[in-house]
Amino acid sequence: MDVRAAVLREPGRPLSVEAVSLAPPGPGEVLVRVAAAGVCHTDLHLAEGSLGAGRSPMVLGHEGAGVVEALGDGVAGLAPGDRVAFCFVPPCRACRACAAGRFNLCETAAAHAWAGTLLDGTSRLALADGTPVQHCNFVSCFAERCVVPAASAVPLPAGLPLWQASLLGCAVMTGVGAVRNAARVALGETVCVIGCGGIGLQIVAAARLAGAGRVIAVEPDAAKREVALARGATDAIAGGEGAAAAVLRLEPGGVDHAFEAVGRPATIRQAWDVLRPGATAIVVGIAPQGVEVAIPALELLSEKGLRGCYYGSANATVEIPQLARLAAEGRFSLADAVSHACDLDGIDAAFDRLRAGTGLRTIVVLDRALAGGPPL
Repeated sequence: MDVRAAVLREPGRPLSVEAVSLAPPGPGEVLVRVAAAGVCHTDLHLAEGSLGAGRSPMVLGHEGAGVVEALGDGVAGLAPGDRVAFCFVPPCRACRACAAGRFNLCETAAAHAWAGTLLDGTSRLALADGTPVQHCNFVSCFAERCVVPAASAVPLPAGLPLWQASLLGCAVMTGVGAVRNAARVALGETVCVIGCGGIGLQIVAAARLAGAGRVIAVEPDAAKREVALARGATDAIAGGEGAAAAVLRLEPGGVDHAFEAVGRPATIRQAWDVLRPGATAIVVGIAPQGVEVAIPALELLSEKGLRGCYYGSANATVEIPQLARLAAEGRFSLADAVSHACDLDGIDAAFDRLRAGTGLRTIVVLDRALAGGPPL
């Protein structure tokens, strides 16, 4: 079938909204009608070519939700009409990482995601002239429909609008997972969150849900600081060169956990600088290819640590439904992390907001009836 999609034809140029060919789902795959998709900084990195060459043409979008329309052979546990959120790391459960329980680092998924294919090494997408189109992390949901591995379609509970559920598969899973899986924030501990965009705001909310005694939000944008306070931050300070000193005035000994959600050397260094001895900074933000970070080696004597966190260090196919239930029950807010809604033609404007550091998450609404909103 032909579907409208936002295609990255060349890095550094605007997306092309056009009809692409979508083949039927193969064995172990499902066809999903997309209701809504979130615009993530990773999409911007791909659009700008900062994650490496050879990533086009590609239909972008890896965070979203929709309704299953058809199943390929051998798919169990899903049926047409099921509401699903997308998981962009479908674990093979057989590689070394999966055997160790580190499903977010699945070696099989990583190899095919980087190649821009589905799990059989081929694409279901093509341009009008027959040119194959790459998939974006198995999902490619900046499109009316997409074909994904069955493990990338995670069933959702009733009661959660799909425009809100569209955030679960990346922003929410990444942010909440960093708190509960990578850092394991405990009751009464102190937390610093550097960068309060789409993922940073989820970290703030998750830290409060975990019982953190103090949550310090570091964010240059005043409007985002206000949202961070509303989501559970106890303190909010502006970013910039003096940010680490400002955090240490609030917590003179340093914080128990620091989360960096920007992906820049300066903010990664800030996360390191605000730590107490023995604490660890968790880097959630994705930096462009080739970027390096320097830390003072002598400070390693204090047993401070710096570690990465990919996809919340989570078993997303298990944890996304848990988070969906919390949201459906009103125990974890999603709507307040969204500031803009658009159609496919508005994605480049959303990228401009990401570049400028303004606004919260943008939701691309592909099917308003299915999405149930958003009321923006």
